[in-house]
Amino acid sequence: MGDPAGIGPEVVVKALADPKIRAMARFVVLGMNELMAYAADLAEIDPYWWRLQHDSPIARDDMVQPVVVMDYDEYSLLGQSVARPTRQGGQASLRFLEDALAMATAPAHAPGRIDAIVTAPICKESWRLAGARFPGHTEFLQQRTRSKRAVMMFASSKLNVALATVHLPLMDVRNVLTIGAVYDPIDLGHEACKRLGIEKPRIAVCGLNPHASENGAFGDEEERLIKPAIETARAQGINVRGPFPGDTIFRDAVAGRYDLVVAMYHDQGLIPLKLLAFDEAVNLTLGLPVIRTSPDHGTAFDIVGQNKADPGSMKSAIRLAVTLATHAASQV
Repeated sequence: MGDPAGIGPEVVVKALADPKIRAMARFVVLGMNELMAYAADLAEIDPYWWRLQHDSPIARDDMVQPVVVMDYDEYSLLGQSVARPTRQGGQASLRFLEDALAMATAPAHAPGRIDAIVTAPICKESWRLAGARFPGHTEFLQQRTRSKRAVMMFASSKLNVALATVHLPLMDVRNVLTIGAVYDPIDLGHEACKRLGIEKPRIAVCGLNPHASENGAFGDEEERLIKPAIETARAQGINVRGPFPGDTIFRDAVAGRYDLVVAMYHDQGLIPLKLLAFDEAVNLTLGLPVIRTSPDHGTAFDIVGQNKADPGSMKSAIRLAVTLATHAASQV
């Protein structure tokens, strides 16, 4: 459910209210039943789920239900003015995520084991108030699964983007960027594109500096870090080109010349993506032993409780999770 004080409950309820979405899989919602019921009432949606207390053992009959809500009713926000960062919201969303990860990493055929995780938005400030040191889902999941590599990728019908660096102050990007940091989204992004049905992915890589440094006039990161990563990927048989100026390469990708753009930092890649595909883009974490997708938007505290949240990105996140889980099952 993500942060219960945000629009997570609303977009979950609205997305799973779609019969076509519900028919794709069986769903376990880790969250708060009272908030889902409240969101359903505002949207004039009849409750369609089966409720269980979160610490109840999951029986085989429970998993036959299309939607089961594991209710964490010890966290109660209903009736409170909490559409803002809160310690309780951080504690709850961390707990939901911890338990979801435990279910995703349980042994095969274990009761309650899940095939993929779809995360509604969390509030990073709420996590800080709760004492968490993680900047976001990506870093949390990488550490908890002890993954050597984790890359944030965003997929949409208009543009696909992978990031070399994630949640960092802009001034720190230059100190964190390495050949490996550029290579990983090329390599993992290439594999992800193939799982998404792109047989021969074409990848473009952004430069870090204006005009991709224009042959060293505005910095040396392109020559020193980005080009070696591209050359290493090419040696592995990956069709990748660059570095290209960040202010023009996205036009070529949208025009169909590239299947994926690797951006050097968060806003370089996400500004064009959210401008073009805000209501359909999906955040996909690459490099983990579990499947994790998420909508590309935040908690939207400003519209909580107003029945204004668009579930489009959540629906896309669910569809992609099902696609990836189906692909994974076919490889076993």
